[in-house]
Amino acid sequence: MFKIKKSLIALSAGSLIFFASMVNAAELKMATTTSTDNTGLLDALAPIFKKDTGIELKWIAVGTGNALKLGQNCDVDVLLVHAPAVEKKYVADGFGTDRTPVMYNDFVIIGDPSHKAKFEGKTIQEAFKVIEEEKIKFVSRADESGTHVKEKNVWKAALGAVPEKESWYIQAGQGMIATINIATEQKGLTFTDRGTFIKYEDNHKGNPPLVIVYEGDKNLFNYYATMAVSTKNCPNADYKGAMAFIKWISSDNIQKEIANFKLLGKQLFTPDAKTRVE
Repeated sequence: MFKIKKSLIALSAGSLIFFASMVNAAELKMATTTSTDNTGLLDALAPIFKKDTGIELKWIAVGTGNALKLGQNCDVDVLLVHAPAVEKKYVADGFGTDRTPVMYNDFVIIGDPSHKAKFEGKTIQEAFKVIEEEKIKFVSRADESGTHVKEKNVWKAALGAVPEKESWYIQAGQGMIATINIATEQKGLTFTDRGTFIKYEDNHKGNPPLVIVYEGDKNLFNYYATMAVSTKNCPNADYKGAMAFIKWISSDNIQKEIANFKLLGKQLFTPDAKTRVE
């Protein structure tokens, strides 16, 4: 199975056209966020998709912003991303269709265990104010991913603006695992989804250097959805294959597979194709 790690390529308008040579009736090209790849979820689901449909799923894992650009540029057929407001605008602008809920988890702040007591009893906005007041090093993905979009929204709610010019605010411009590694080196904090954190925990055999220092705010839900690339914008997009994937991943059997996907005995994603109301 062919897939591309973000660390292996530098995305640019010119580099995205390599997908054009991958056309095959038994293949479906998907752009997705790094968390679905880093966690191993797609490695678990793709063989089942092939068995059930005869279609081989091939994906590129990047931030949601870049995933949407791949769809807009007609380089993929289907998307699996996690930035609801951005996704809805994308559909309204005519680039995506048949947006369908898939699953959710939540966002957390992770960092050195010594920081945990600072955030007890706080809302997420209050937690971000503590980071700003104490000038605790904070590593942002800074890549327009779904995680980065959510992080920026929290900063704006807490401070009125993203503290991009502050020396303690470090902009990684990289994927989530790489960003976590930078936060580890800096003994700082970062903002991640729980599924990726559990994978990080698993990589460290349950004893990672960074731990969850803040969690549980009702505003930190992290919703994933899938949608087909619009054939009005991309006439050659495989709409039939995209709809086969959308119906498959939202089916009862695959929703159960998502619920049963665990590391360290912990559930990484909660399926909600049948229950989410937007």
